[in-house]
Amino acid sequence: MNKQYQPFLRAMALASVSVFVVGGCTKAPEAAAPAPAVPVAVAPVAPVPVPATTTVGTDIDDAVVTTRVKTALLADPMSKSFDIQVVTRKGQVQLSGFVNAQTDIDNTITLVNKIEGVKGVDNGMTLKGGKVTVGNVVDDTVVTTKVKSALLGDKAMKSFDVAVVTRKGEVQLSGFANDQNQIDRAVQLAKAVDGVASVKNEMGVKE
Repeated sequence: MNKQYQPFLRAMALASVSVFVVGGCTKAPEAAAPAPAVPVAVAPVAPVPVPATTTVGTDIDDAVVTTRVKTALLADPMSKSFDIQVVTRKGQVQLSGFVNAQTDIDNTITLVNKIEGVKGVDNGMTLKGGKVTVGNVVDDTVVTTKVKSALLGDKAMKSFDVAVVTRKGEVQLSGFANDQNQIDRAVQLAKAVDGVASVKNEMGVKE
């Protein structure tokens, strides 16, 4: 080999060795370890109260019980002359209206308790006070119609079966509502009706 090329060849060899050493010692950067997951506190969700409901079967049973009670009252000599309202929910019968004496109330409750399908009786009947004239009866009918219209026209009340009885301007409300607020609303609406002297609440909260 020509001596003039030897220095050049030695330089090339050293360069090759340097590249090999540097390349062999160089490592790819390691991936950073993932940050630990930070637990997120989740606030507990309060359960939403579900209004008490009835099934289709229960509604049908209640309608049957109500019909049986009304039929029995109309067939009873002591009760047929009174305007007694009947509302039933899950077998619990609510009675309202005006009667002559406590014995009439007792007789009616005893009669209703014997009817098939009745699980209990809530008495909302009231004793009549004083005599009622023909004019009173007409006025009471008008007042009852107005109160029912007011309840049906209110969005919060129109879906509920509220029975209304009026005697000499005293309005008696009975039935079942979802909560106390609806009962208060019904009383408020009835009191605002022209011709209403007072309102007696016999409504109960659904269970």
